[in-house]
Amino acid sequence: MLTLRVLLATAAVALLPALAPTQPPAPDRTIDAAERKAVIDGVLEKVEANYVFPDVGKKMVEAVRAREAKKEYDAITGGKELAETLTKHLREVSKDKHLGVRLFAEPLPKDFAKGPSAEQEKRQREMAALRNFGFKKVERLGGGGVGLLELEGFMPAEAIGETAAAAMSFLANSEAVIVDLRKNGGGDPEAVVLLCSYFFDEPTYLNSIYNRGTDSTRQYWSLPVVPGKKLAGKDVYVLTAARTFSGAEEFAYNLQSQKRATVVGETTGGGAHPTRGFRVTEHFLVGVPFARSINPVTKTNWEGTGVKPDVAVPADHALHTAHLLALKKAAEKYAGDMDKLAAIRREIDAVQKEFDELKTRGNAPGKN
Repeated sequence: MLTLRVLLATAAVALLPALAPTQPPAPDRTIDAAERKAVIDGVLEKVEANYVFPDVGKKMVEAVRAREAKKEYDAITGGKELAETLTKHLREVSKDKHLGVRLFAEPLPKDFAKGPSAEQEKRQREMAALRNFGFKKVERLGGGGVGLLELEGFMPAEAIGETAAAAMSFLANSEAVIVDLRKNGGGDPEAVVLLCSYFFDEPTYLNSIYNRGTDSTRQYWSLPVVPGKKLAGKDVYVLTAARTFSGAEEFAYNLQSQKRATVVGETTGGGAHPTRGFRVTEHFLVGVPFARSINPVTKTNWEGTGVKPDVAVPADHALHTAHLLALKKAAEKYAGDMDKLAAIRREIDAVQKEFDELKTRGNAPGKN
């Protein structure tokens, strides 16, 4: 629980969707009328005071108050049901997938918003290390010079440097790199910047974030120096799925808008609003989007729309599709080198055969 507290209290982007799969579900608890009212009042107070669009925040408050006046919440006696119902009603107005109410089995400390202690930071790093700081896989695919990096999250930038350096150095001899974000729910914006920076030679304006609370906008630029080797000259393919969310969407959107990568897969979840967790009561927390991304190229973001792939295919076809795209581009590059070209063509045939078998299995009776 302390690790989750640390991450939620200090996160600059929503970690709720990313962390949810790794957290055991909280057992339900019975609530009385007084606690129910305290939760509703507390959630609405945090939403109205902090939601990135004040007018939308006000509309959410009005909508929930109207339901409350109709006694729609009076029959709710379970904490889970209250959290899920409030989340549903708030999102019906805002359409914001980052916004949500959570129930916690263990009491949340009153000083929840304070920064982590040294012991909590140590524990957080240990837990992140168990997940290898989000780096699930790094490998070379076959003999065609294509590298693969599978990322399951963007852990705090200050923690991932050594792992990132090792992964990127491994990929440095690749002709092309595939970054798999199909199971990535987001994370730290500084980590997004760090990993984007490996693919740019010169400092590049990647994103801005407007903060309602400070009424200020911060620019995010790629870093001129990173641990390990840069991959600035490599072709890049980013794999996405409907579950790709938040910071993972930013990574894809940043590279796509700069024409630095080809996005392959499905339209992503559509969450572009950095979010902070606010303690409502001892057992309830609300994640409120307090800021919004502004891309310097598009002047907008992916909120509600998701990142649209350049090559739209089902998520389970994305890796083979990107691999073939990379190999065919390499074949064009080495058209005059018969030895390299022959090796690349053999790899294309092998990958295509495997892909055809995958599609055949997927179309078999009883398969989705």
